[in-house]
Amino acid sequence: MIKVSVFYATGEGKHFDIDYYCDKHMAMVQRLCGAALKSMAAEHGLSGMTAGSAAPFIAMGHLYFDSVNALEASFGSHMNEIVADVPNYTNIQPVIQIREVKI
Repeated sequence: MIKVSVFYATGEGKHFDIDYYCDKHMAMVQRLCGAALKSMAAEHGLSGMTAGSAAPFIAMGHLYFDSVNALEASFGSHMNEIVADVPNYTNIQPVIQIREVKI
């Protein structure tokens, strides 16, 4: 299983519309990737490890695919459309990591 995570760091002057992200952006990603996208999750940061401290990431998105080939064939072919939607919900430059799920 391959997991693609997109991290949006918290910071001064940064904004993130979690409703748009969940209702529109992630729905668009799901539609574009089709059956190749096995599962997805959107998370909204609440705090750091200490109660009341700022969350290091305001949001994270996670996408699961059976293989790197499935990721590239589905997500990759729609990358321009997906990236073009980012300014509709945030001014944060996302950090993306692709990983192999072991457990």
